[in-house]
Amino acid sequence: MVARLALIGLVAGVFSTVFGVGGGIVVVPLLISFVGLPTHAAAATSLGAILVTATAGALLYAFRGDVRVGYALLIGIPAVAGALVGTQLQQRLSGRALTLAFSAFVAVIGVRLIL
Repeated sequence: MVARLALIGLVAGVFSTVFGVGGGIVVVPLLISFVGLPTHAAAATSLGAILVTATAGALLYAFRGDVRVGYALLIGIPAVAGALVGTQLQQRLSGRALTLAFSAFVAVIGVRLIL
């Protein structure tokens, strides 16, 4: 179990810093598929893990001068409000509904990127 969690963290770290994704797109499906966490727990665990990953990546990019702090704040501050609303919404959905909604979201993003 510990090795699987560490591997998921490694994969998420690589994807989050290379593509700017990691939490929902990488960690949640891996936690559900390879660790057997319920969807709600996987989403919550992902948020905790991505905090560490995002901080490390942001610091390294900041040292290179690539972080646009003003833009980050303009995205980040409203994202906090969105996270609070999203948490309340997530708690009201069944695990099955959450998994289906997440799958549909990822599929739509995938198709948009291909087109």
